[in-house]
Amino acid sequence: MVTKRNAMTGNNPDATHMQPSGAKLNPGDEAPRGTPGTGEDVCPDCHGSGRIADAPCPTCAGRGTVIRGVGGA
Repeated sequence: MVTKRNAMTGNNPDATHMQPSGAKLNPGDEAPRGTPGTGEDVCPDCHGSGRIADAPCPTCAGRGTVIRGVGGA
């Protein structure tokens, strides 16, 4: 059987729920920083400012960026 390789999890279908030790994900992140096949993108909620009103953006935790999968087929 041929399966499509997922850039986020490799060939292990159970790896979706595994995180590298100490990896911090913000609510808007799709994967930990440095994961192959991912990159930074502007936060869709705060538009890169890191703030909503007078508080840190909850989606990006005030960073202004989120980690997203890139490329694809």
